[in-house]
Amino acid sequence: MSSMVHKLPVSQRLGFSIGHVLNDLTASMWFSYLIIYFHQVKRFNNILAGLLMLIGQVSDAMFTPFIGFESDSTVGICNLGKRKSWHFVGTLCVIGSFPFVFNKCIECENSPDWAQFIYYAPFVVIFQFGWASVQINHLSLIPDLTPDEGERVELNGMRYAFTVISNLIVFGVFWLLFDLNDGSKDATMLNHTDSDRFRVDSDRFRNLVFIAVAIGIVFSFIFHLVVREKVKCNQEMVGEEPGSSENLVSTIEASMLQKTLMTWKCWLKEFQFYQIALIYMCTRLFVNVSQIYLPLYITETLQMEKDNVAVMPLVVYEERQHILLGLCLGVSACVWMYFLTESTSKQTYGAAVLLGIGGSTMLVTSLSMTADMIGENTESGGFVYGSMSFTDKLSNGLAVTLIQFLHPCTACCPHCNAYYRTILAFVPAGVAVVAFIGLLTLIPTKIGTRKKHLRRLEPIVNNGAVKSQENNTNIYYDTEDDVKQPLLRKKTPSINNS
Repeated sequence: MSSMVHKLPVSQRLGFSIGHVLNDLTASMWFSYLIIYFHQVKRFNNILAGLLMLIGQVSDAMFTPFIGFESDSTVGICNLGKRKSWHFVGTLCVIGSFPFVFNKCIECENSPDWAQFIYYAPFVVIFQFGWASVQINHLSLIPDLTPDEGERVELNGMRYAFTVISNLIVFGVFWLLFDLNDGSKDATMLNHTDSDRFRVDSDRFRNLVFIAVAIGIVFSFIFHLVVREKVKCNQEMVGEEPGSSENLVSTIEASMLQKTLMTWKCWLKEFQFYQIALIYMCTRLFVNVSQIYLPLYITETLQMEKDNVAVMPLVVYEERQHILLGLCLGVSACVWMYFLTESTSKQTYGAAVLLGIGGSTMLVTSLSMTADMIGENTESGGFVYGSMSFTDKLSNGLAVTLIQFLHPCTACCPHCNAYYRTILAFVPAGVAVVAFIGLLTLIPTKIGTRKKHLRRLEPIVNNGAVKSQENNTNIYYDTEDDVKQPLLRKKTPSINNS
């Protein structure tokens, strides 16, 4: 018999790949420009700017496991499917909240920093809820759309390709707004002594956020229009006509090979779950810390012209194959940046290329490892991705807050130069080393193996009826689970002899 290989249509692949563009655009602004906007435009002190990011990251970390669990449990609304329903709700939250983060405080522009902080915090929390909802459910769609590992890797790659494009869009628009429309080439990015300059820079960030959100809305609309999520229901175990015992035996054989049904409690008992979570967390820390502090390293440590804040990140985003290669290149970039000075600042472009290749390879590979670990257990894929994101968001929030808290001064001074050099060199390199250690622990095991296994029951054909070796029913149990829950609940229909 010829095996039928399911191929996801090209329209579905492309439609899926653009479903995270709104998140990518807003995340690019969040990580690249939030600190620099509130510190150098809004003129918040370092700690207050860091606390605003901490609120966002901790909120995201708290929301992700909840969203993942609820996404696995719900059935969806209006025939959208459970993943697309949560994706749609998250999209509305992002659209309705993120523009306020990069806009002036309405009716409180001249209020104290702490009052403006209270104003911005709720919008940050709503944005992070929406962002988490879109991210978790978009990732959870990958194992739902296709069971093929090759197609899952391809979907991750296509998804990341649009992440790259989204970042290029943000940095390109940033460059157009801040460089082409500005005749001056200051050594520092923004000039705080001129109130008109403050107003102009604030308006440019406002325009940037409106452009980014508008582009994201278009791509989100296309995603929901094109992608068709499979609405799962209780299917009959036997799809063939009951006239062929051969077909029935083949169906039973396929059913026996399925893995144990995984709940969130089952995942927490899997050691591999924590190994991959560690690698994913370190990968996101490497990428996000680099993205946040590269603009400050450029403007305050190397004293480069402000257009480099937009141009430099453009060379950061590349994609290749293996996580080990990414780790080596990432650490090399950090070492290179540590020894750069103002006289050798142009070499930052070369270091940025290595930084981008290292970060992107680690990120794509860690996401593919997560999808491989989920395997066929898509019933709890949302919880897995939510848990991975929980470690990512919490660690990033704590790291940025600690970095801002340890900042040697409240205003720019010579001490800032060495500080950002140290941060960009040692923090990403340190987490890359931790990720390498986590990778070493995975070498003896195969990704996707389970601590628990189903006991294989051989089918018996007796007088035209297919039976199992236990209780004459097609029920397969997790032999190590305290609560023995059947994976297949339907009795096998008998086959009449012709």
